[in-house]
Amino acid sequence: MTRTVVVTGATSGIGRAAAREFAGRGDRLVLAARAPETLDQVRRECADAGAADVRAVPTDVTEPDALDALAATAVAEFGRVDVWVHTAAVMAYGRFEETPAEVFEQVVRTDLLGSAGVARVALRHFKQAGAGTLILTGSVLGHITAPYMSGYVTSKWGLHGLVRALQQESRDLPGVDICLVTPGSVDTPVYQQAANYLGRIGRPPLPITTPERVARAIAHCADRPRREISVGRINLVMRVGFTALPAVYDVLVGPLMRLGGLTGRPVPPTEGVVFTPHPAGEAVRGGWLPDLSRAVRTVGGATAAVGSAVRRRLS
Repeated sequence: MTRTVVVTGATSGIGRAAAREFAGRGDRLVLAARAPETLDQVRRECADAGAADVRAVPTDVTEPDALDALAATAVAEFGRVDVWVHTAAVMAYGRFEETPAEVFEQVVRTDLLGSAGVARVALRHFKQAGAGTLILTGSVLGHITAPYMSGYVTSKWGLHGLVRALQQESRDLPGVDICLVTPGSVDTPVYQQAANYLGRIGRPPLPITTPERVARAIAHCADRPRREISVGRINLVMRVGFTALPAVYDVLVGPLMRLGGLTGRPVPPTEGVVFTPHPAGEAVRGGWLPDLSRAVRTVGGATAAVGSAVRRRLS
């Protein structure tokens, strides 16, 4: 059966990779994000990738009634919502007291309250329909902490608590599933797009996974719902260290963050995309890992060209 999948945060990183993943499975898609131009570009990508049908709905998850309007569009176009994938998030670097209060609050408003708004609307529709899967994107930083990212950490801890409470409340709703996908470091543009009051551009600390791998975990949840899926080779190690050896963890996390979580590239104080999207910076990958699939395509194209030239010379 062809599903109707709503993806919020569809223009960049994990959300864009997830949209492509579901498109490749032949699902119907309703794509939502703040930047209309990029959203239309992703719509075309998904249509080319094999989606049964695609609609693009510019949406800011922090705006009143925006999510109700998004759900209404999905139902009007396709009759129902089977899966809702929420990936929209923003980030800010800076010491807590040096990060403007309005920036901190907007990060929490987007990452936590936006997720709560999605859950409220999606679960209302799923309850009426008697079925549906809600997939929210958490972070390993919802289980541990790191300095200089207080707004993001606060939001992800809150989101993990919200998901656990919703899973408990939905036990009497057969057919309705709530899943949490928890990635570690992922090669997305969120680090360059973040607000920054540290003076150094952030980066994902090693080891880094790909957004496509996280997208596959999301699609797996849609096929076979699970309470939580962790994506990241050392997520469990970090969680154990944070819980079992808190004093040691706190001594090490600051130097490790400065060494592995920040680049040496300077950046002036900036709000990043916390309040306004930056379409030119939106992409699936952030450039922190080599794009092996592109490299294979390039090598394959070059090999084919050389082979063609050789055949012409021999003929």
